[in-house]
Amino acid sequence: MSDLPRVRFQRANFVVQDIDRSLTFYRDVLGFEMAYRLGHNPDSYSLDVFAIPPGAQLGFCALSAPGQTRVLALTEIKNVPLAPVPHPRRSAIVLEVADPDAIIAGAKRLGLHVCDEEVLETNDGRRGREVGIADFDDNLVVIYRILP
Repeated sequence: MSDLPRVRFQRANFVVQDIDRSLTFYRDVLGFEMAYRLGHNPDSYSLDVFAIPPGAQLGFCALSAPGQTRVLALTEIKNVPLAPVPHPRRSAIVLEVADPDAIIAGAKRLGLHVCDEEVLETNDGRRGREVGIADFDDNLVVIYRILP
């Protein structure tokens, strides 16, 4: 019998066109720290699972949040055109943040699309703030803060 849990969440992953540009949001605005970064690997498993066309150059970085090791990854795909993310969007990451106003301001400074703020009402009756932000590649990040 294995001691492993039936399932353990490792990380989310977004495909991006430019890791350096993406890091201006994920690292500089949201506060993730780069755990490691890899260059192109022509034998990468990502080529198959993301259905990446031949000729693409890959990059990869894993990001950590305080107390949460490598919970987000960015897979960079260059040298091939990326189709726009179809709407309605099909995925998002949801992040609890300490200072939504700072993140909203930082996202706007980068020219990212910031959705109108909503009042968050949790299933257990708490209230808070909730805002969606589309990154440079139209990947959706939803930030929230429960009010005291």
